[in-house]
Amino acid sequence: MKFTVDSAVLTDSVNWVSRSLSTRPIMTALLGIVIEAGNDITLSASDLETSAKSSFSADIKEKGRVLVPGRLLAEISRALPNKPVSFNLDGSRVLVTSGAAKFTLPTLPINEYPNLPVMPDTSGSIASDLFATAVNQVAVAAGRDDSLPTLTGIHVDINKDVITFAATDRYRLAVREINWIPNNPEESTTALLRARTLADAAKTISSSKNISFSIAPSASNERLIGFTTEQKSMTSRQLDGAFPPYRHLLPSESIATAVIEVATLLDSVRRVALVTDKTVPLRLKFSDNSLHLEAGAGDEATATEELQISYTGEAIDIAFNPT
Repeated sequence: MKFTVDSAVLTDSVNWVSRSLSTRPIMTALLGIVIEAGNDITLSASDLETSAKSSFSADIKEKGRVLVPGRLLAEISRALPNKPVSFNLDGSRVLVTSGAAKFTLPTLPINEYPNLPVMPDTSGSIASDLFATAVNQVAVAAGRDDSLPTLTGIHVDINKDVITFAATDRYRLAVREINWIPNNPEESTTALLRARTLADAAKTISSSKNISFSIAPSASNERLIGFTTEQKSMTSRQLDGAFPPYRHLLPSESIATAVIEVATLLDSVRRVALVTDKTVPLRLKFSDNSLHLEAGAGDEATATEELQISYTGEAIDIAFNPT
């Protein structure tokens, strides 16, 4: 195997697949990234729950397939100079050269590497920027307690041309609906996927125009969900268990509505929160097109700030943890 590629292209692809590397592998092979040189270069990695692939064009001199340590390759690719990178398989070592920098990587037993799951048939497509925004808005509400695995996920509800993303950690709930283009306009299904996996996918493939969305049929034993762009793909097994019902928690009417510029609110919260512990709530007082933020009390440090906002409804006081 022998090829040369632009360093930025390599780094982008390695960063994508390295997100699926196992942190506690059950076999040595899962520590690696597969590099396959054919008509294009394809990188792949998996932890048996999530699998990722990335393909790119390169100047390929010799075809081949090899498995190299994934974390090391990721660190090297990020440190390379902005110059072409050459890979050359020499026996059981891979020589990586970029400008004056040279590295040799040991190879791992590629014959022990498991077959990656097959991507389910495409269910439809979504504008990538819309997908990324929706996922990022709900992922912050997902739980981080692995003893409650269903709450570490994002619930995906497909109903014809609408996808609803929802996440909760029992204390907060985030829901976002977006439109998409389904292959079957009458399709309705649900899936539960790790929030971290969805957030990573949204963050990395948002530069593409559209994302193809794939969900294995409910009768399938694989229970896979997948995402595909022009050059990148990811599959992930769905979480077991049922996501808690939440729609009854969303009020049909409200006693007050506030519209606040996001960046302004975040800056104010960060400033006021400086005087208090992360576990102590900030107090927010809404009234007459103004929001009064305050933290601290008594002899301790205190902070206040007032914002002009758009507000309708009766005056209310609420408290939130700053993070």
